Amino acid sequence: MRGSESLFQIEKVIQIAGQENVSFDEPLSKHTTFRIGGNATYFVTPETVESLVEVIQYVRKEQFPYFILGNGSNLLAYDTGYDGMIIATHKTGNDKGQEKDENSMPLDLLEELPAGDAGRSKVEKYLSDTESCRDKTLVLAGSGIMLSVMANTIGKHGLAGFEFASGIPGTLGGAVTMNAGAYGGEIKDCILGAMALLPDGTQHFYEAEELELGYRTSIIQTKELVVLWAVFAFEKGDANQIEAIMQELNQKRREKQPLQYGSAGSTFKRPEGMFAGKLIEDAGLKGYRVGDVMVSTKHCGFVVNVGNGTYEQAKQVIEHVQKTVQEKFGVWLEMEVRTIS
Repeated sequence: MRGSESLFQIEKVIQIAGQENVSFDEPLSKHTTFRIGGNATYFVTPETVESLVEVIQYVRKEQFPYFILGNGSNLLAYDTGYDGMIIATHKTGNDKGQEKDENSMPLDLLEELPAGDAGRSKVEKYLSDTESCRDKTLVLAGSGIMLSVMANTIGKHGLAGFEFASGIPGTLGGAVTMNAGAYGGEIKDCILGAMALLPDGTQHFYEAEELELGYRTSIIQTKELVVLWAVFAFEKGDANQIEAIMQELNQKRREKQPLQYGSAGSTFKRPEGMFAGKLIEDAGLKGYRVGDVMVSTKHCGFVVNVGNGTYEQAKQVIEHVQKTVQEKFGVWLEMEVRTIS
């Protein structure tokens, strides 16, 4: 705890988010797919976009350290934890019992603009018969929705183009932030734009080209924005065929990736014209291990936690891989995994 000033701050956050959505000394190992990380001083899970914005605005005003967390699928947390507030978005807008509006809507198919909905009015132009959206269905999704849920839901509606995301273990907010992709598809292929919270507390709708979506990067990262919701356009397809494609891709993941262990997905970005996993394997690092963290023997692009791995063990493995590949092939492997610092 940080003393009386901190107690005052957390009491305000409790008023905003609700007592049931605020916890103390929460283990980050429970909230990252790497299964590594010490305790966070405060862990907050706002249930609506409105409360998410209010919490962020408050901690920014108080200059209190915070970190936005989605599903924790691309993160490595320190063993010492996080001396501040983790604001997790996985609950945001996902209460199925709430009325479907801009402050509580994980996913909706937009065939017409709901009257009086100020948030969705930002996408009004997409609902007109423009060249880019003709014969397509628009989907509005909140940042906290899991990509697998989104992919399965729109697939059942016979909408094609998001099958690639069905097995990515992250939330939409994180996916937009890093332009997540797999099996030849990326977020930039189907997104029309996203509403983001700016550092000054205002909100701005960024069109697709304004998001500057590149290989695992976007303006969301460089400008320290927070994704609130996004809108997509999908073409009609056959629901059975879409389901078959998703099953095929997920089977490939099970066969090729070490899903039985904790990991943060692909540890390194793909060097231009090369594959990180092949470089690592060719460097003789398959199975390289420090404690309970090792280079996967199933897919060398993954650094995995096979037991009770720690941040320091993961750091040593990652740095050894980077150094060895650099020495052998003259290629520096840039980390795709982010660190909660």
